[in-house]
Amino acid sequence: MTLQEYNRAVDEFSDRIYRFILKSIGDEERAKDIVQDSYEKLWMNISGLEYIKVKSWLFSTSYNTMIDIIRKEKRMLVSDEVRDEESSYEGYSDLNEVLHRCLEKLPDRWKSVLLLRDYEGYSYLEISRITGQSEAQVKTNIYRGRMAMRKMIGNKALVV
Repeated sequence: MTLQEYNRAVDEFSDRIYRFILKSIGDEERAKDIVQDSYEKLWMNISGLEYIKVKSWLFSTSYNTMIDIIRKEKRMLVSDEVRDEESSYEGYSDLNEVLHRCLEKLPDRWKSVLLLRDYEGYSYLEISRITGQSEAQVKTNIYRGRMAMRKMIGNKALVV
């Protein structure tokens, strides 16, 4: 990869990676640090990568860095159960706000794959490569995350 391709990768992918990490961890400063670390790692491996593979490599590296940070801080959720809350979002008129509140309550492994699939538009295979999960596990986690969000929302008419 050339210096021009590296600069192009910064221009094209840094915002998308930042949004993905920010939505996953909810901390702007840590998200910026993770993106910066990922581009630093890319710079260290600039000669060993082709530009066509940079996007996937950056998302994988960012995701793995995020997971490492979460593990170090011991904030990794260990339960497959969604945090139980009796509140219903039927009174809300802003669907975007409702979805974001529900998304924040999901376990990290569900939230990450949902963000990659529904917000970033990655295929199951690409998500599998980014997260290191099997394609079947990615599909299962997306399904479970969507079902949990549907349950939290309560009123299916809100999402239609």
